[in-house]
Amino acid sequence: MTALKTSAAELVARARARIEEVSTEDLIAMHGGPDVVIVDIRDIRERQRSGFIPGSVHAPRGMLEFWVDPASPYYREVFGQDKRYVLHCASGWRSALAVAALNDMGFAAAHLADGFTDWVAKGGPVGKD
Repeated sequence: MTALKTSAAELVARARARIEEVSTEDLIAMHGGPDVVIVDIRDIRERQRSGFIPGSVHAPRGMLEFWVDPASPYYREVFGQDKRYVLHCASGWRSALAVAALNDMGFAAAHLADGFTDWVAKGGPVGKD
């Protein structure tokens, strides 16, 4: 097996150094506000198993760039609003990489630095299907 040039942890660290991170406490305070869209990029099975932030939009990580791009046949109108977008995953790794990719596309977004796990630990509201 060939050694990797860059580890996944290094990719995340590089992304975090150049994107906006939102603390759990700040996102709890913003939750439900009319100018913020919370985007859950976790797998649907994670949402079903662990719950979700009420009012969040589910955008699977594998489709995110396509759903954000107005030129894509997969574009979703929710991403065309003049609002603040905050992405999250379970621990902040996938969302950091996702926000870096969206920022590279010219789409402004931030991410929940410590993820849904910290949201739950700090008493953020959780919905269940």
